[in-house]
Amino acid sequence: MTHQHHYRVDVEWTGNRGSGTDGYRNYGREHVIRIDRKPELAGSADPAFRGDAARHNPEDLLVTALSTCHMLSYLHVATVAGVVVTAYTDVAEGTMATEGDGGRFVEVVLHPVVTISAGSDSAKAQAAHETAHHACFIANSVNFPVRCEPRIVVELGIGNRE
Repeated sequence: MTHQHHYRVDVEWTGNRGSGTDGYRNYGREHVIRIDRKPELAGSADPAFRGDAARHNPEDLLVTALSTCHMLSYLHVATVAGVVVTAYTDVAEGTMATEGDGGRFVEVVLHPVVTISAGSDSAKAQAAHETAHHACFIANSVNFPVRCEPRIVVELGIGNRE
């Protein structure tokens, strides 16, 4: 049985500098992203496209969505597999290629470092990444490769890591 989930995001362009879009260099790329009951996000274009480097851009948010979706899927899969995760970090990297007025992401690579308890099975912890990848809603929705290069760290004892 299929269940549909709906997400609403309100976006308001705030970059009108007085003359609208009467010239490519005459308007700002600033915008505000509002999601009900959540803090606003200040957005812009990537600086390469005349955006404000201090604001979130769509490309960063896409890579973030892939990283966090994988993490949340991984934590679920690890729990079901009996793997106790005590820490999780990721440095995700996306590559976008542009040509003329168009562009597209060509890949995103996740680099999660997962710390597990000493009693957990590191092979199960490693395998859980593949299952999590297939469970990730966002990775299932994009048309470019999302690779995962995980590292598993096993705690040796209280506060010690291998």
